[in-house]
Amino acid sequence: MKQQIVAALAAALVCAALPASAQNVAIVNGKPVPKARVDALASQIAKSGRPITPEMSDQLKEEVIAREVFMQEAQKRGLDGTDDFRAQMELARQTLLIRELFADYQKKNPVTDADIKAEYDKFVATNGGKEYKARHILVEKEDEAKTIIASLKKGGKFEDIAKKQSKDPGSGSNGGDLDWANAASYVPEFSQAMIKLNKGQTTDTPVKTQFGYHVIRLDDVREAQLPKLDEVKPQIAQALQQQKLAKFQQDLRTGAKIE
Repeated sequence: MKQQIVAALAAALVCAALPASAQNVAIVNGKPVPKARVDALASQIAKSGRPITPEMSDQLKEEVIAREVFMQEAQKRGLDGTDDFRAQMELARQTLLIRELFADYQKKNPVTDADIKAEYDKFVATNGGKEYKARHILVEKEDEAKTIIASLKKGGKFEDIAKKQSKDPGSGSNGGDLDWANAASYVPEFSQAMIKLNKGQTTDTPVKTQFGYHVIRLDDVREAQLPKLDEVKPQIAQALQQQKLAKFQQDLRTGAKIE
C-alpha cells in the first residue's frame, strides 16, 4: 500500500511538471528556452505577411535555440557589459518603444471610410473635366517654329519633323506625342494655346514658354478617365494614415519643451 501511495505521488508530480516543461522548447546548458520566444518570432514574421508553415515552425524553434546558445556565449565573455552594447540596447529600446507609440496612435485614430471618400472627392474635383491628347515640337528659336509651321501647311508630317527637330527628350523620339493629360499638367501658355484648338488642328503661330517655342497639334479630347473609388481606396487610406501620423509627430515636437 505504501508503495502504491509513493507511486501515485510521483505520477502526480510528473503530471504537475508537464505544463511548465511544455512551455519550454529546450533546455540549453541548464537554462530553459521558453516557447514564448518562438511565438514572438512567429508573430513578427506573420505581421510581414508571410504564412507560418509546419516546416517554418521547426526552423523557428532551431533559430531560437541557436540564439540562446550564442547569447550565453556572449554573456560568458562579458560582452553584455560593454558601453557599446549598452548604447545599442538603448537605441533598440527607443526604436521599439517609438514603434509601439505610433502603432497605438494609428489603432486609436483609424482612417475612416468617410475620410477616404472626402479625399477621393477632392481628387475628382481637381482632376476631373477634360483630358487632351496632344503632340508638340519644341525648338529654341521663334523662326525655327515658324519654318516648321510653314512646312506643315505644305504637307509635312508632324511626327517626322518632331523626331528630327524637337528638343524635348521625352516626346521628340515619339513623334511629339504627349499622351493623355489634363490641361493643368502643362505650363499656362502651353495649355491656353492647346485648349483653343479643335481636334486635328495645329497652332498657326509659335507658342512661347520658359522652355522655348512650341508647335502644338491637338489630336483628341475626352472626359477625364479617373479610377473608381474602390480601385484606389487602399492607396488613399495609406496616404491618409501617413499624413495623420506625420501630424501627430509634428504636434508632439511642437508641444515639447526643448531647451
